[in-house]
Amino acid sequence: MRRLPPLTALEAFVQVARLGSVKAAAEELALSTPALSRRVQALERFIGRPLFDRKHQALEINAEGQRLLDDIAPALDSLAQALENIQSGGNQLRLRLAVMPLFATQRLFPHLGALRALHPQLHIDIETTPHAVARLGEGLDAAIVLAKDIDAALYAHELDHDEVYVIGARSLLESPHALTSPGELAQHTVLLHRDMPLAFDAWKEAVGLPDLQPLATDNYDSGQLMLEAAAQGLGVAFMHASHFKEAADNRLVRLFPIRVESPYRYYFVCRPRALQTRAVRIFRDWLIAADI
Repeated sequence: MRRLPPLTALEAFVQVARLGSVKAAAEELALSTPALSRRVQALERFIGRPLFDRKHQALEINAEGQRLLDDIAPALDSLAQALENIQSGGNQLRLRLAVMPLFATQRLFPHLGALRALHPQLHIDIETTPHAVARLGEGLDAAIVLAKDIDAALYAHELDHDEVYVIGARSLLESPHALTSPGELAQHTVLLHRDMPLAFDAWKEAVGLPDLQPLATDNYDSGQLMLEAAAQGLGVAFMHASHFKEAADNRLVRLFPIRVESPYRYYFVCRPRALQTRAVRIFRDWLIAADI
């Protein structure tokens, strides 16, 4: 049998090729950048030819490297899966997922039955903890978060592209003192979610009232509670169109139907290394295919 290069060198090569960054690959493998570079160089010496084109501080995979990646990456993935199977007993996959409560109840949970039917061996531990991104790789495999952008060192898939809606109680349109212009929000309380603090500012800019000051601003960490507060007449909520539509609450109405693009998106995020585990890949692929 022909002698093989060290598995650590192959792993380093695959990570750099997949992530396109020595720094990101080093972080994934818990190595220093020089140590990871040495592993890649050792593989190149073993093969006898370069696998990347060196361009200043960057590495760009060449044709030989791409051919090797295509050949060995599936084998390494299979090896990782075999180890995962033996560790889990071979009959169960588990995903540790963080997700925002409103997204979970409105968009995720109605479809989890279909996922279970497709992959009965996949089980999901769900948390609604804040600061989920900081815990990736440390108690969490993946997260669905609401954010303006995601750290480039992480894998991220954008799940939507939404608008900011102004949501209030139906009485705000039907009472003798109904709201008729955006400027009248100066006499009302604005409700904001902690993960969408700039939603009101984006809306003000879009409607040409950047200096508009509401009577007060109340902050929430629960979208569900924001919707209920708005329905009870406790304030006017600035949330996403999907939040309003999925709620289907007859007590609520959209105020001022002006198209305002949200600065926030829902993302599926994980550390790139997590995609080597079957549970994360299954969930990610299903989430994208189902267009949740």
